[in-house]
Amino acid sequence: MIANLSGEILFIDDSSLTVSVGGVGFKVFVPKILLNSKNLGDHISLSTYLVVRENELSLYGFETPEEKQFFTMLLGVDGIGPKVALSILSTMTIDSIQHAINSDQPDLLSKVPGVGKKTAQKIQLYLKDKVAKGNLSITGMAFSEHDADLLAALTTLGYSVVESQRAIQSLPKDQDLSLEDKIRTCLSFFQ
Repeated sequence: MIANLSGEILFIDDSSLTVSVGGVGFKVFVPKILLNSKNLGDHISLSTYLVVRENELSLYGFETPEEKQFFTMLLGVDGIGPKVALSILSTMTIDSIQHAINSDQPDLLSKVPGVGKKTAQKIQLYLKDKVAKGNLSITGMAFSEHDADLLAALTTLGYSVVESQRAIQSLPKDQDLSLEDKIRTCLSFFQ
């Protein structure tokens, strides 16, 4: 199994990177957030997961081992394949997925392309114990209930989950803003 790749980015397309490792180019499917942050010629190191099918080998790459761990946990959910798991990690941050699971809000997960209401409920049920027991050692920005309300407000206004999360992450951390002030600040982020 290919567990890690380090090399130079040779090619970038809509859903993958081609990484040159020792003269061999590996096509690696990565989350869109990672895809959009890299350029040709950049050096990259990825934790990878190899999916073996009857007629194809697919390699999925992640910047951190925690993202890879979450990806493999998502694959354990009935009806979730690698493309949908990658779509979830491309659309939502791990913190927001954990918040949706722990706060019983599968409707946040159903906003991901390819994830319907029933699949979101399956994800929530399957991962609730795994995330709650701390089996996932994710560190990072905490996702508060106010942020969930803010995310819901921004997506209702027509912004995607990814756009909304970027705006939420740009909020000043040292200020205690009301929900209305946060919405105003996020809307100015989009302009």
